[in-house]
Amino acid sequence: MFAAAHFYRRFSTTQSVFNKMRVAIIGQSMFAGEVYKQLVKDGHKIVGVFTIPDQGVREDPLATTAKQDGIPVFKNKAWRKKGVAIPEVLDAYKSVEADLNVMPFCSQFIPMEVINMPKHKSICYHPSILPRGRGASAINWTLIKGDKKAGFSIFWADDGLDTGPLLLQRICDTHSNDTVDSLYNRFMYPEGIRAMAEAVRLVDNGMAPKMTQPEEGATYDAMLNKKDLCKLNVAQSAAEIHDFIRGMDSVPGAWTILDGKEVRLFGSKVYSGVPRKGREYPIEGSAVPGVVHKGGLVITGTDGKKVQVSRLTVDGKMMDANKFGLASAIVEDLVLTEDELKVAEKLKAVWKAILSIDIAPDTDFFDAGAGSMDVVRLVEETKEKAEIELENEDVYMSTSFHEFMQMVARKMRGGGGAVEFTYDAFKMRANNMDLSFPTQLFINGEFVDATSGKVLHSINPATEELICDVQAASKADVDDAVMAAKDTFYGEWGNMNPRDRGALIMKLADLMDEHKEELATIEPDQSRAVYTLALKTHVGMSIATWRYFAGWCDKIQGKTIPINNARPNHNLTITKREPIGVCGLVTPWNYPLMMLSWKMAACLAAGNTVVIKPAQVSPLTALKFAELSAKAGFPKGVINVLPGSGSVCGQAIADHPQVRKLGFTGSTEIGVTIMRSCAESNLKKCSLELGGKSPFIIFADCDFEKAVRMVMSSVMFNKGENCIAAGRIFIEDSIHDAFVERVIEECKKMSIGDPLNRGTAHGPQNHKAHFDKLLEYIDISAKEGAKLVYGGKRYGDKGFYLYPTVFTEVEDHMWCAKEESFGPIMIISRFGNGEIMEVVNRANDTEFGLASGVMTKDLNKALLVSEKLEAGTCFVNVYNKTDVAAPFGGFKQSGFGKDLGEEALNEYLKTKTITFEYN
Repeated sequence: MFAAAHFYRRFSTTQSVFNKMRVAIIGQSMFAGEVYKQLVKDGHKIVGVFTIPDQGVREDPLATTAKQDGIPVFKNKAWRKKGVAIPEVLDAYKSVEADLNVMPFCSQFIPMEVINMPKHKSICYHPSILPRGRGASAINWTLIKGDKKAGFSIFWADDGLDTGPLLLQRICDTHSNDTVDSLYNRFMYPEGIRAMAEAVRLVDNGMAPKMTQPEEGATYDAMLNKKDLCKLNVAQSAAEIHDFIRGMDSVPGAWTILDGKEVRLFGSKVYSGVPRKGREYPIEGSAVPGVVHKGGLVITGTDGKKVQVSRLTVDGKMMDANKFGLASAIVEDLVLTEDELKVAEKLKAVWKAILSIDIAPDTDFFDAGAGSMDVVRLVEETKEKAEIELENEDVYMSTSFHEFMQMVARKMRGGGGAVEFTYDAFKMRANNMDLSFPTQLFINGEFVDATSGKVLHSINPATEELICDVQAASKADVDDAVMAAKDTFYGEWGNMNPRDRGALIMKLADLMDEHKEELATIEPDQSRAVYTLALKTHVGMSIATWRYFAGWCDKIQGKTIPINNARPNHNLTITKREPIGVCGLVTPWNYPLMMLSWKMAACLAAGNTVVIKPAQVSPLTALKFAELSAKAGFPKGVINVLPGSGSVCGQAIADHPQVRKLGFTGSTEIGVTIMRSCAESNLKKCSLELGGKSPFIIFADCDFEKAVRMVMSSVMFNKGENCIAAGRIFIEDSIHDAFVERVIEECKKMSIGDPLNRGTAHGPQNHKAHFDKLLEYIDISAKEGAKLVYGGKRYGDKGFYLYPTVFTEVEDHMWCAKEESFGPIMIISRFGNGEIMEVVNRANDTEFGLASGVMTKDLNKALLVSEKLEAGTCFVNVYNKTDVAAPFGGFKQSGFGKDLGEEALNEYLKTKTITFEYN
């Protein structure tokens, strides 16, 4: 059967090449031009192109393309007069002797003599799933009516209005925020070109069906060329308002009367929040005033739900909706650099090619006759020539060439639009530099106050003084952020090419690198990590993490799997790795920026969107990061940062039914609560990096001095506030006493003081509650019989400073042998000479399994011990050596799931299996 079908396809193709079916194309637009190119590529002979007259000096793209190939082009103002075909037009058509008329997009009435004259008659493209949506504005009505499916039909033209027999159809899902432009760009345009080419092949091969359209479900919708049809009726539900506005975005534009002015509405989304700091304006026909706030214009439907509009046209000029009612902000013109002037010349040539006129600074793109498809062309050519990201709305808001070039130049310099991203910054001076950072919630691309009115107090651990107050998110704020993240997951972010996503993440990493000294200063201000450590590890590893995962964006792929065939047919199974959706992240206070980066970089690289709650006591670098993400150009809603309490904000994220994955780093106790919430809410996927009591075994045959350095680092690194800190040091008996002496010597050398001082090795603990807990830990350990040989008390009388502390002679049954301190407290136990498996068993006698370590020169011993230790990471002759490419995560009650490395991506992906059958 396969051989016969293959022969038929080869025979049919050969026949087409020799016969060269003569095709006439009737229509206009870039779409028709692309169909023409595809038919030429497929080997069909185009004998004539029939299109509309030039618009001033502008020639239709179809005519331009065909003329370049020497194809006869006919530009008819009309085909008939008073219902009768114009003889000279009809004669011109007859002269090409077409076998088939192809009509990709045609706005003219074509006489039936022309429709039926070719051997194979005429086929037409129509942008709806016929018989539903007959009429010239079909695609608009698909969205206005809220249809869940959209698509197009290719049918045999007849004397009815879009009523001819169907040849083929293609169908797609509509997204909640689709517009005419997004549907065309995503599906109707690219799939339409391919489908028109397929339809012509079917006709050529004699295999084109003619399926009578059913009358059931047939609709005819009016052409939206009358102003009264485009007026928004606000006396309906929010969903109906949203559908009406997006159905006319960007042409012709729904309109209403706002504060006595006629405005057209664009960029509509369902809005679930409460407008913050808004200005109220009456809307004609609505009992509820519109509210203009940072996000745009909020309109309330009769069901009490809301719609947010991001752009308005007022007096013929497009503007951000949030600026309605304000005096226009004066933006100083940029002086273009030499490189920008070169780009301007290239873009002037693009404008000239599109508009077919000489371009002056005040030339208006739309006044010169450009349409929506010209916008698409301009956007794509500008992306190529200026190497920037551009959206259709950027063109609509910068319509003159001067405004357009100013907008392009700002984007080339890293800005996102006409006005630089701004917020109400908290400013301070520290580390000999001026700092500024946000203190509000970051939701849907803007900094906003919490609906709760509550704040968190950010305290400097070195001075115990207030740094600033930070907004504390409520449950309602979490809901706003989740819905924003969901919208962009199914919209702009979800539709972005993986490679473009990687470029955006890399741009964010570059911005973090540019601001690394500022980030490394804010980090100690809130967590009191030593500045040099913050610069290298807290910030340095964060930047490396973003760069590493940026490279993964276009390398996430599935598999092909051989499966048993359902004979006589054949089967093939493939898998796809897909993003999960909206992910919640809850991060700890010890590495505020690094823990954010470890989780979020993998999450975004996989294609998800994020709502993150940074630690209550250290949210500042997360907010500065949010600012940088906005400046990098991330779409609104991709990243949402919500400082707040764990009991309110964290719990709301864990409980939210639209959050599909939760990543958490923190205590085992809270991890249990998180896991329970994930199960009870919507069975969301979760990954947990929890507590540890990591054993570090020092054998007598180790490199002694290196072992001392490694043990000091394993406990004292980052003031002991380190999830993989060695919670218990096992030292072989023969070197125990000498080793302890060296450890005490090293502790005495540690400089304690201001973390911003480059010579400081040991800063204050993170916050008072933790500091008090460590003092209690020391007291309990001493009372149980552990031998305090160094430290054990507060350093100084101001700030949360603690001396490095060393306990020896710790027995396995003692409380400090089992409980994690999470501070600079070294717990030392001895083990007998030559005991290998005995000490391994003691090391494994814990419910934790995050990390472990071993120091020995004996390779066999190292291999055996590293194999037997029950921990997610084992360090051999080193400690704390983590890397962005190496997976990190624990066993047992230290949690499950991985950060870093390729394995981290698995936490934020789901696998879809697709099985095909063919013959």
